[in-house]
Amino acid sequence: MNVSAFLTSVGINTGLCAVLLMLYSILRKQPSNVNVYFGRRLASMHSTHSNPFSLERFVPSPSWIVKAWKTNEEEILGIGGMDAVVFLRMVVFSIRIFSIAFVICFLLVLPVNYYGKEAIHHKRISSEQMEVFTIENVKEGSRWLWTHCLALYIITCSACILLYFEYKSISQMRLAHITGSPTNPSHFTVLVRALPWSSEESYSDSVKRFFTNYHASNYLSHQMVYRSGRVQKLMTDAEKMYMVIKAASIEQNCKPSLMQHGLCGQHADSFNILPSEDGSVSGKSVVNMDMGKSTKESAAAFVFFKTRYAALVAAQVLQFSNPMLWVTNLAPEPHDVYWSNLCIPYKQLWIRKIGTLVATIAFMFVFLIPVTLVQGLTQLDQLQQTFPFLRGLLKKKYMSQLVTGYLPSVVLILALYIVPPVMMLFSAVEGSISRSGRKRSACCKVLYFTIWNVFFVNVFTGSVISQLNVFSSVKDIPTQLAKAVPRQVTFFTTYVLSSGWASLACEVMQVFALSCNLFKRFVLRKKDDSSSGTLSFPYHTEVPRLLLFGFLGFTCSILAPLIVPFLWVYFVLAYFVYRNQILNVYVSKYETGGQLWPVVHNTTIFSLVLSQIIALGVFGIKRSPVASGFTFPLIICTLLFNEYCRQRFLPIFKTNAAEILIEMDRKDEQSGKMEEIHRQLRAAYYQFTVASHELCKFECLSHGAKKSSPDPKNVKPGNEPRQQNGSQTVHCNLDVEKSSPDPKNVKPGNEPRQQNGSQTVHCNLDVEENRMK
Repeated sequence: MNVSAFLTSVGINTGLCAVLLMLYSILRKQPSNVNVYFGRRLASMHSTHSNPFSLERFVPSPSWIVKAWKTNEEEILGIGGMDAVVFLRMVVFSIRIFSIAFVICFLLVLPVNYYGKEAIHHKRISSEQMEVFTIENVKEGSRWLWTHCLALYIITCSACILLYFEYKSISQMRLAHITGSPTNPSHFTVLVRALPWSSEESYSDSVKRFFTNYHASNYLSHQMVYRSGRVQKLMTDAEKMYMVIKAASIEQNCKPSLMQHGLCGQHADSFNILPSEDGSVSGKSVVNMDMGKSTKESAAAFVFFKTRYAALVAAQVLQFSNPMLWVTNLAPEPHDVYWSNLCIPYKQLWIRKIGTLVATIAFMFVFLIPVTLVQGLTQLDQLQQTFPFLRGLLKKKYMSQLVTGYLPSVVLILALYIVPPVMMLFSAVEGSISRSGRKRSACCKVLYFTIWNVFFVNVFTGSVISQLNVFSSVKDIPTQLAKAVPRQVTFFTTYVLSSGWASLACEVMQVFALSCNLFKRFVLRKKDDSSSGTLSFPYHTEVPRLLLFGFLGFTCSILAPLIVPFLWVYFVLAYFVYRNQILNVYVSKYETGGQLWPVVHNTTIFSLVLSQIIALGVFGIKRSPVASGFTFPLIICTLLFNEYCRQRFLPIFKTNAAEILIEMDRKDEQSGKMEEIHRQLRAAYYQFTVASHELCKFECLSHGAKKSSPDPKNVKPGNEPRQQNGSQTVHCNLDVEKSSPDPKNVKPGNEPRQQNGSQTVHCNLDVEENRMK
C-alpha cells in the first residue's frame, strides 16, 4: 500500500468521525431524543422535558466534551461505580503510555526506519510505499538498530511502572470500596449448590438440618431457589403490561384514547379492563401461588450467616467429603444474580465449559473465511489474478486506493459485529451464577477471539495458500512473526482508523437506539420518554476493543511508528466519549469492585512480552547480536514483574480479606446495626422480583372517564379509588408470609417475619367484582 491509499483511508474515517460527532452535538439537544442520550439521567431524575424552540438546538457545540472534562473521578465513582472508574483508568493508562511511545518512536525510531537504506532514492511522500516507514527499510547489520532496542526498553519500563502504580491504586480503591460502601447483603450470603436429594425430606429441610448441625453458631436462615419458569414468565409479562398501561394512562390522563397507527392510519381504542361476563369469572377468584408448593425446589439455596467472616469461611472451606455435593460460593449481589442458571445441575457445569470451549474454537476457525477474504483485498496483484474481470475497475487510481486502503478493515469490522452476542451466549451456557460473571467471561472470550483473528490470522494469512504454508511450519512461528508483522502494520493502522475512530463516533451517536426511537415516534406514533429501556455499560465489547488497540500499539510501535499517533488520538477521543456515556447514557445495575483490572494487566503484560519476542526475531533477521542480547533480559524481567504483581495484588481481587470483614462486623455490632442487617437479609434475595408497591398502583389505570385519575407515582397502597358499575379491580401482591415490601424501602421493625429458617413466597392475584357485594 502506498501513502496515497493510506491517506484516502485517513480522510474517509476522519470525515466520517467529524460528521457523526457534529451530528451528535445537535441530536442530543432535541427533546425527542432525551431517552436515547440521557437514559441514565431520565431513569434517576424522573424529570419531564419541555419542547421549546431554540436556534441553539441546531448548532453544533462542544459542550458535552467540556462537561466530560470537568467531571472528576469522585463523581464518576458515585454515578457509574468502581467498574466505570477502572475502565476510565484503563483509558488514561493507554494515553500515558502511548504519549511516551509517541515521543520516543518519532524522535528515535522513525528517522532510522526512513533513512535505513543509504542507497535508496526517496520519492515524493504521497508516492512512497508505507514499508519505507517500517523496520523493513533498515538494512541488515545496521549500527542504528540500537535505537529500536532502546525504544523497546523505555516503553517496557514505562509500562511496567505505570502498571504497578495503577494496580496498587486500584487495589486500595477496591479495599476502600468494600469498607466504605453501604451494607452489602452478598457479604453475609453463601450460595449452596449440588444439594443431595432425599425422599424423606425436602431440599429446604436438608439445608436447615445441615447448617444447624455444622454451622449452628453462625447460621441465620436460608432461602431456596425454585424451578418456576412459567410463574416467572407470567409475573414478568404482568409487570411489562403494567408499565405499558401506566405510560399510556399518564399520557391520556386515564381516558379512553384514540391512537393512530402510523402506517395504516386507523384508530383503535386504548386498553380497557372488561367487566366479568357469565362463564368468564364468576364471583371472586383468588389465585394463590405458594412458591413452596406449586413450584419445585431446585438443588440450590441462599444461606444467610450472622457475620461476614462466617460467610467467607463457609464459602471457602470444603463442606462435604464428596466435593461434588454441598458446593459453596459467595453469593453475588442481589441485582447481579443470574437466576436462570442457578437451577442448572452442578454436575453439568464441567461438561458445559468443555462444550463452550470447543464451540468457541470451532467458531474461531469458521471466522477464518472472512479474515482470509480481507487479506485478499489488501493484495491488489493477487486480487486481479483471482478475479480477472476486476482488472479494468482496479486500474482506476481512486478505486484501487479505496479497495486496498479502506474496504478490508470495513469488511472485518462488519464481520466482527456478530462476535460479542455469540460469546455472550456461550458464557450464559457455561452456567455463570451472576450477570457480571457472564459479562466478564464474554469479555475474555471476545478479547482472545479478536486478538487471534485480527492479529495472528491477519499476519499469517495473505491468502488461503499462504495460510496453509504457515501452518505447515509451526516451529518457525517466531521467525514468521518477525517477517510478517512489519508487512501487516499498514493494515493494522487502517483498522485502528476504521474500527477505532468510527466506532467511537457510532458509540456516542447510539445508532441502534436512535433508530429505534425514530421508528417508535414516527411509525408507531408513541411520544413517551420512558426510561425502562436503559442499558448497562457494554464492558464485554468495549474492554476487548481497547485492549486490542493497546496490543497493536505495543507490538507495532517500534516496527512501524506511524501507528502510534492514530492510537493516541483514539484513546484521547475515547476518554471523552466514554465519560459522556457513563454520565448520561448507561445505568450501573451491579458492581464487581473493579475485577476487570487483572484482565487489563495480564493482557498488557502479554502484549509487552510478545512485542519483545517479535523484536528479538527482527533483530536476529537484521543480524544485530547486540540488540538481540539485550532483549533477552528484558523478557525475563517483564515476566518477573508480572509474577510479583500476581502475588502482591491479584489475591485482593479474588477474595475479601478476613481482617477487613472482621473489623466491619465488630463495627456493626458495636453500633447496634447487626440486628437490622439480619432483618434486611431476609428480604434481599427475591427470586420473583415484581415491585409490589408499584403493581398495587395498577388500579388507577382502569378508571373510567367519570372520575379523574391521580398520578400513579402519588397513589399509595390502600388508598386507591374504587370502581363502580360492575368494573373490576385488580390487585397483585408479592408477599413473604404476609407482605414483602421493596427491599430498598424496608424499615427496621417492618420486615416480613420468617419461620423455620426459610422463606416462602406467595403471589395473590385477586379479581373483585363490585356486583358481588
